Amino acid sequence: MNPLLLRSMIVTGLLIAALNVLFAGFEHGFGNIPLWFWLAQLLLLPAMLLPARLFPVAASTRPFLRRTSVYALGWLAPYGVFKVTGDALRPDFNLDASLIGLILLCWLFGLVFATLRKPL
Repeated sequence: MNPLLLRSMIVTGLLIAALNVLFAGFEHGFGNIPLWFWLAQLLLLPAMLLPARLFPVAASTRPFLRRTSVYALGWLAPYGVFKVTGDALRPDFNLDASLIGLILLCWLFGLVFATLRKPL
């Protein structure tokens, strides 16, 4: 893997984790965030490797729905960590609703990326 791409994915993972901690801290108070939430943010580092492998494949995929699906799969792991850990802090946490929202938003991201990044 290209070292520049790997470094940018790690930095992006750290930025997403920092934003998730900030959002959760402002919503629930930094002192009230459980240890599992802090540790779960470390999952963003390996989760960012999936987009690094899938986005170049999606960029060269011609059929629109297939390209959309590959982009959506690329977003699934990092956004899944972000969304599910953030949702799990709420007292009215519903895993089904969280996963449905995750899938729908990843499909939306996939549609946007597939529309903007057409193969050459």
